[in-house]
Parts: sequence; structure tokens; C-alpha cells
Amino acid sequence: AVLCVPSEAGLPSAPADVSVAADCVEVRSGGSCEATALPAEVSLAPSSCRGLSRLPGEGLHLRMRLRRLPPSADLVFTLRESLKPQKSYVFYCQSCGDIIVKDRKFLRVLPLPSENWSALVEEWCCHPDPFARSALHPQHDDCFLGDTFFLLNSGNESHVPESLTVICKRCRTMLGETVSSDTVKYYVTEVIIRPSEASFSPIPRSQFVQNVIAQILVELSSAKSTFRFIIKGDNGKTYILIWLLNSDTLLVESSGSSSSHSVFTLFGDIFMPSTGPVGTWNAVKVLYQPCIKSRNKDIADEWENDIGVHPLTFPTETCMELLLILGLSTTSLPPSLQYMNSFQV
Repeated sequence: AVLCVPSEAGLPSAPADVSVAADCVEVRSGGSCEATALPAEVSLAPSSCRGLSRLPGEGLHLRMRLRRLPPSADLVFTLRESLKPQKSYVFYCQSCGDIIVKDRKFLRVLPLPSENWSALVEEWCCHPDPFARSALHPQHDDCFLGDTFFLLNSGNESHVPESLTVICKRCRTMLGETVSSDTVKYYVTEVIIRPSEASFSPIPRSQFVQNVIAQILVELSSAKSTFRFIIKGDNGKTYILIWLLNSDTLLVESSGSSSSHSVFTLFGDIFMPSTGPVGTWNAVKVLYQPCIKSRNKDIADEWENDIGVHPLTFPTETCMELLLILGLSTTSLPPSLQYMNSFQV
């Protein structure tokens, strides 16, 4: 655990008395007291405290072990677990809530090969790719799941346009693209799927994007031991390099001194503490490099040619949203914790 306690503005260099208990950290300086409380499920190990230092403009930093009760339920929502055969679903536009596909029941819900499977086939086979002419097209009762999208048979659906791009009729947001005359691809960052009997409730955009992409990173790292990802737009351009450090980070923040609550409102989100005056969030910790306008081209080219790096494709606008979300998240950290080598945190 890394704790950052802001210094009093008027006393940047005054002596400080730090008191660490299992449930809080108190800092007394110049007659004032700053207390950092912890949620009930989290406790500190005071004897493990180390690395106490005061950094100009940031305050006090210290490290110690923490203990956390296991969560009562798995908080990670997975598309593969949510879509079941023989159940009826409604597909909504995430941006405006308009119904895209209504009451569709699937007989089969099947995972697709990963996006770089054809490159792996070239490594495995000593003869031309035997699957080069094969196409995976779902039948009417099929749903095929990719890493960042799912394929449906469009059949007689009237909402599918003749153009390549699939756009929401109400808000004009790009939802996906047509793959063939009878197959449409929807990106998981643009569509909300609910059982037909369940009611629809909107989710703030940045919260949805963060949850979905974090879920994808966690699933792929667990299933394939892949921790480096290239985020590409549907135009083929590379936008971000992401290196997943860990997926079990717990962010605990005092609502009274929060900086991230305000910066995330650029997307219209209001991140409220989960319990009382202390906010807690499950988070993934990543390193990243922006690649727009040919930035970090050398390392991007190196990752492109590395078979251990997994490509993930999203709509171009979503790539830009993710880049802004990452940047805002970085700026909410103390300056000394915003970088690791040449990567942003």
C-alpha cells in the first residue's frame, strides 16, 4: 500500500508527527491534525510501515502492508458469462439507450479465435495457411464472441444499413460495422446487453469504457498470460500501448481531498464514494504510451512485431476517449507516482 497524505498549505516544512493504526493514519503538524480513514474491509499493518518521506508539493508518502477481506462477490462483469444459450436478450446503444436488437435468443454462444490467430498459424504451418479462405459467419441463432466485439447474423434486421459502418439511428454513435451481407460486428464498448426481462439503466460513458476495457485486459492476461496490448482504431492506426502491471489494485480515497472526482466529470460522470466519507474502487494498474501523431513510434514498431503483444481494436473515437481517461487518471496521482521509466502510470 502507498499512502499519500497532503501537506497543510501554510506549513510546507513544519515538523510532523505521524501516527499509524490499523484503521487510520493521523498526521499532526503545527497544531493541526490530518486523518486518513480506511473502509471497514481494509486494515493496515503498522509494524510494516517504511519509506516515510515528505515530498515538496505532495505531502507525506509512506508504504505498508494492508489486509483486505475478500470481496463478497466477483465484481468483474464478463460478456462470456453473461450471454447464455436459450435466453432472450436486448441490445442497447450504450450512449443513448436506444434498442439495437430486440429479444434475440441464441442457440449457440461461441468464442472466436484471437485477433492474431492467423499470424500464429503462419508460425505453426510449413505450408500455406489452410484456413485462409475460411470465414466464420454466424447463423441466425448464433453469437460469436471476439476479444473486443461480437458477431451476429443480421438476417432480416431492418436496423443494419447497406454501408460498412453501423450507426445508432438516434444518437448517430458508431456501434460497429457490417462484415458481410448477413453478418454484423458490434464493439463491446458501444453496446449494453441485458436479458429481455431486465430493465435498462444507463451507465456513465467513461465508467462503462473503463470497466469493459479493464475486464478485457484481466481476462486476456489470465487466459493467455498476455500483459502487453496494442490499442488500435478501426482505421488500423495504433493509438496506445498498454502494459498491465496488476489487476487487484484497491484505490482508497478520502472524498474530502479527492482530485479525481472533479477531473472525471469531463465525461459527465460523478464518482461517489461506495461507503461513507471514504471512496473505494477496484482498479487495474497499467503503464501506457500514447502513440498519436507518431509519438513513441520506435517502441510501437517494436511491439507491433512482437508475437507476445496482443492487439485490441476499438472504434477510433473510443480509442481517443480511453487515451483521455488514462491521462486524467494519471494527473490525479501525485506527480512522483505518475511515471515509471518512460511510461505513464
